[in-house]
Amino acid sequence: MIVRFGYVAMSTVVGNASPSRTMTYKTFSGLADREAGLRRLETISTENLQNTLRLLRHNLAYGIQVYRFSSKLIPLATHQSLADWNPFEALREPFAAVGDFVKKHGMRVSFHPDHFTVLSTPRPEVLKSSIRDLEHHMAMFQAMGLHGRAKNNIHVGGAYGDKPAAGQRFIEVVRSLSESMKQQLTFENDDKTFNAPETLAICETLGIPMVLDIHHQWVNNVGEDPVELWPRILKTWRTRAAQADSPEDDPLPPKIHASSPKSASDPRGHADYVIAGPLLHFLRQIAPVTERVDVMLEAKLKDGALFALMSDLAKYGGDGVEIIGEASVRITP
Repeated sequence: MIVRFGYVAMSTVVGNASPSRTMTYKTFSGLADREAGLRRLETISTENLQNTLRLLRHNLAYGIQVYRFSSKLIPLATHQSLADWNPFEALREPFAAVGDFVKKHGMRVSFHPDHFTVLSTPRPEVLKSSIRDLEHHMAMFQAMGLHGRAKNNIHVGGAYGDKPAAGQRFIEVVRSLSESMKQQLTFENDDKTFNAPETLAICETLGIPMVLDIHHQWVNNVGEDPVELWPRILKTWRTRAAQADSPEDDPLPPKIHASSPKSASDPRGHADYVIAGPLLHFLRQIAPVTERVDVMLEAKLKDGALFALMSDLAKYGGDGVEIIGEASVRITP
């Protein structure tokens, strides 16, 4: 089984390359010249995209093929008071440069809209805002020229005192979305509410791929073994939504999230690094039925944690672990 590792948004190795520089609405609203303020937002966004391209070049140099974009590439993009602002024409070239680089080098990229994007909500105004946020993420992908292979990963959301009703609301909302939006969705189990079996059932109902977060599963479960769920999770990656824009000879591999608990007192928090042993144990268990899998590391030290994990995995050489790149391994059952 080939395993590729990736990281989230920021680098702790490359200096001065934040893709998430921002401006608060308080600062923006305090500016006397609104048009000048919009141009400043576009300048910050251009710098964020240029830094994203720097990080992608860094990733290429180190064989990192899996990467999650920052959702904060365009500050205040979905703020209601700036609804009349369309930044995409001004940002056409830097967005295209990012997308061209991704396509040229066959990288796997994604967004993870934040916890305010909740499709299970009973509140119409929150739902409207959530869909607007998803539309914004899709617009960023479109500006990059990226479509079905690039995914927006979200959680099911809150239970609001009635989890079955919330789950059904979520299903109905997703069914109402455009086909192009559904093709770019994946769903992930969370650490407090919708566990892995519940999320998997929703993915199966909707034909949407599931991203298994093995840390979330560990802290939020009903006694299930994630390895026993894995064959069903694999099947969700063979749906039309999963393979949109994927050549038949290059299907999109399943994806998991991995992190380690911050501490015994904060088991849900993410540690700086990822402990190799538990992750390797899971990967060995799924290797007999899996050809390829991509692992998004959600550690606080980002690519620094990825390189540390690769160093730790190298110690298992000769024990079913073969290092085949600076960010990838082959696991032999």
